[in-house]
Order: sequence, then structure tokens, then C-alpha cells
Amino acid sequence: MEKPEKIQTLHPVEGKTNKRILLSKYTIIKEHLLAILATAELTHPELMEALYERVKDTFEGGVQWYGETVKLDLEARKIVERTQTKPVRYRLRKDM
Repeated sequence: MEKPEKIQTLHPVEGKTNKRILLSKYTIIKEHLLAILATAELTHPELMEALYERVKDTFEGGVQWYGETVKLDLEARKIVERTQTKPVRYRLRKDM
């Protein structure tokens, strides 16, 4: 039996390591985060709530935990950025 493929996620803070998670779960969460952020800039609670609402019926695992892990990875990969506002909002980078 083949082992499920995993991805080593990145962390935006240098020196910090992020988690190794199943690629299938990473892909699902990433697609939803990008779709949500394609339509709005959201605060952290708003983003996690929107993600939860989209995947709660089909996703196995902690939506918030996976959401945070993938969000940090997308920040490290320069796909998602934090605004300089208070409260901080998340958005897709304009130069993507």
C-alpha cells in the first residue's frame, strides 16, 4: 500500500518550521483559502470562519488548524499577504 503524499509547509517567520501535512488536505484548504481571498480582504477570524463554512461538511480534520497551517504556508510562499491595517487583514498579493 502506497503512503499518502505529504507536503512540508513553510512558515513566514525565518527559522520557524511548519508542519508536514497530507498533500490532499493541503490542496483542499489552499483552493478554498484562495477562492475566499479572491473576493475580499478578511481579518483572521473572518477568514477562518469563511473557510469553516465552506468545508465543514466535507473536510475531515480540524479546519482551523489546517487553515492556519496552510495560510502561513501561503504567506511564506508570497501568495497571501497581511495588510498594514488595524486589524490586520489577509489578501492575495497583487503581483501574483
